[in-house]
Amino acid sequence: MLMPFLAQTSQTTRPVASCFGLNRCHPARNFGRYCRWWGARSKAIHSPRSIFGPTNGAPSSDIVKKRKIVEHIILLRAKPNISDAEEKDMLDYLYTSQYQMRGILTVSLGRIEGPNSESFTHAVFMRFQQKEDIAKFQSSSYYSKVLDEHVKPVSYGLVSVDFESEVEDDIIPLFRRGEDFNYGVEFMLLISFLETASRESVEDALAHLQKLIIHYSSFIVQATSGCCLDHMDSLYSHASVIRFPSIDDFKLFKESTEYKDVRLLHFHR
Repeated sequence: MLMPFLAQTSQTTRPVASCFGLNRCHPARNFGRYCRWWGARSKAIHSPRSIFGPTNGAPSSDIVKKRKIVEHIILLRAKPNISDAEEKDMLDYLYTSQYQMRGILTVSLGRIEGPNSESFTHAVFMRFQQKEDIAKFQSSSYYSKVLDEHVKPVSYGLVSVDFESEVEDDIIPLFRRGEDFNYGVEFMLLISFLETASRESVEDALAHLQKLIIHYSSFIVQATSGCCLDHMDSLYSHASVIRFPSIDDFKLFKESTEYKDVRLLHFHR
């Protein structure tokens, strides 16, 4: 089970953000891949994109050609009395949206296990080619119908977060195809910094998180991170989605000294 990516106050470094988290590992089903997620809650402070700008978690290289994408996260609260059939119907329609509309490159979704402070029960991850595609998706009659007929009747409250990032310009990483994306763990960070946090503290926290992702790149299938779009009007300022090939790889990451140090020194609940 994933522990919060946060910690108590340290004498050497003052935590500047708070997070909550979720994560899940399951084989693919006919309505998509199960996943579990992480988030952060508190007010935001602007941070330069150079510190936590678009990245896939790998060291920069002039040889690897990158392609810009936009990640879209939806967090849902299902009603307590939702039936298995209603849950499957909701997830099925959300998952198959990628086959009904242009611009969606991949979808991953599923039920959130374990309690979280926001009472979210399900999460949806979508990848779009560009910001304009998200706007078209959210304003489309098809998506509105899916929400009205298959999501809203069995849920209450919906939160979405968008952030720009980039991945290797190749079919497998771009569309998240292949064996590594059929099974595994999705680990998500939604970060929001305290108003009292200094720019230096924010930059230091994000830089250490990015170094952590790079350090464990051999355990990671793919990692994207970046500044949230319209973050001044959102609860969150930065986000990251990290995919591990197995729960064991995820546990190695979570239980590592480096992870605990970053959590302890730079983030708190």
